[in-house]
Amino acid sequence: MKGKVWKYGDNVNTDVIYAGKYTYVIMTPEEMAKHALEDLDPEFAKKVRPGDVIVAGRNFGCGSSREQAAACLKAAGVQAVVAKSFARIYYRNAINLGLPVLQSAEAVEALRAGDEVEVDVTAGKIKSGGREFSFPAFPPSVLGILEAGGLIEYTKKKLS
Repeated sequence: MKGKVWKYGDNVNTDVIYAGKYTYVIMTPEEMAKHALEDLDPEFAKKVRPGDVIVAGRNFGCGSSREQAAACLKAAGVQAVVAKSFARIYYRNAINLGLPVLQSAEAVEALRAGDEVEVDVTAGKIKSGGREFSFPAFPPSVLGILEAGGLIEYTKKKLS
């Protein structure tokens, strides 16, 4: 999948990814997507397209443990989040929901907002403008979760 880069800085917290005021409001994933990053980038939810990639600095997803912060990005069509580092709980929530979270400081430094980008999770490669960046390979179990679309679907397949 190919898309464009949305670039943000360090410490993008769960409250600006998905505002706390929506936490206890029951919404479909499509409705949640309309509120993705609204406190950080009001244009994001209106302009994001399937295949786009978020690129950010250190500690992406810090703050509360709300899984909606990963779910709204996936529902918006984000194919992956690339950052220098992730908050531990956000990282696990994203994997559990089938949203690839990739650590590559080199890619974060090189990529700019609007760049065309392609991510190959299986090969561990991010490609943009003739450049190629690597990220640590996922273990087979995590790849299985991502390929299944999340932990629930992965578990269903394993049990059937």
